[in-house]
Amino acid sequence: MINLSTGAFYERGTRQIGSLRAQAESLQQQIGTGERLERSSDDPVAAARLRMISRNERIATVDTRNSQLAEADLSLTDRTLSSVADLVVRVRELAVQASNATLSDDQRAAIGVEVASLRENLVLLANSRNIAGHSLLGGQTAGAAYADNGGVIQFVGTTEVTPLEIGEGQSVVPGLTGPEIFQFDTANGSKDLFTVLGDLATALKAGGQGGADAGAASLVDLDAGLEKVTTAQTVVGARLNWIDLMSERREANAERVADERSNVGGADIAVTMSRLQETLTVLEATQASFVRLANLSLFSMLR
Repeated sequence: MINLSTGAFYERGTRQIGSLRAQAESLQQQIGTGERLERSSDDPVAAARLRMISRNERIATVDTRNSQLAEADLSLTDRTLSSVADLVVRVRELAVQASNATLSDDQRAAIGVEVASLRENLVLLANSRNIAGHSLLGGQTAGAAYADNGGVIQFVGTTEVTPLEIGEGQSVVPGLTGPEIFQFDTANGSKDLFTVLGDLATALKAGGQGGADAGAASLVDLDAGLEKVTTAQTVVGARLNWIDLMSERREANAERVADERSNVGGADIAVTMSRLQETLTVLEATQASFVRLANLSLFSMLR
C-alpha cells in the first residue's frame, strides 16, 4: 500500500490543475494573436527564422519610404520639366513671329518683353523646391539652384544627387540637376536656355534688322534646348518606371514573407481551438475529481 500525505496530495493536485490552466491560457492567447510561439524556447529554429523575417521587413520598410521620397521628387521634377518644355515651345513661337520681316520694331520690342518675362519664369522653375523644401534641381544644396548675378543666371548648386536605396541592392537617383536640363551643346559651343532667352529678348527690344535676324537664329538653339529638356523627361520617366517595378517586386515579396511567417510561427486556429477544448475538458474533469477525492476520509468510509 502506498501512503500519500495530505499535503503531497494537495500539492500534486494544485500543480496538475495549474499546469492545465496555463496550457489553456496559452492556447487562448495563440487564438487571439494568431501566433504559435510565445518564447524562443518554444521552437528555437522557428524563432530564429522569425527574427530574420522581422529584420527583412524592417529593411523593406526603409526601402518603401525611400521609394516614396524618390517618387515624390521625381514626379515634381517631371511636372517642372513639362512646364519648362511648354515655356520653350512658347518662346520658339515668339521667335518665329519675330523673324517675320513685316513686323515693326515696336511689335518686336513687345515680343522681347514677353520673352524676358518668360525668362524670369524659367528662373523660377529652375529654383523649384522638393517636398522637403530643398532645391529640386540644385543637387545637394539646400538653397536656390540658380542665382541672378547682374543679369547673368548662374548655377550655384552641386552637380551630384544622392541616390536612395530602394531594395535588393538597387538604388535610384531621385532627381536631376540644373545643368542636366538647361545646358546643351551646339555647333557654336556650349549654351544654356537662360542665355538664349536673354540674348533674344535684348535683340528684339533693340529693334532693327538685328531683331529679325536674332529671332531666326535663335530657333536652332531653342530646338537644341528643347531636345535637352525632352531627354531629361525621358530619364525621369525611366527612373519612375524603375521605382514602380521595384515597388511591385517588394509587394510580391511581402506577400511571400507573410505566408512564410504564417507557416513558421502562425497558429493553426482550427487545431488550436480543438486542443483548447480538449484541455478545458481535461481541466474540468481534473477539478471535479480533485474535489471528490479531497472529500474522502476514514469517517466517510465508516458512514
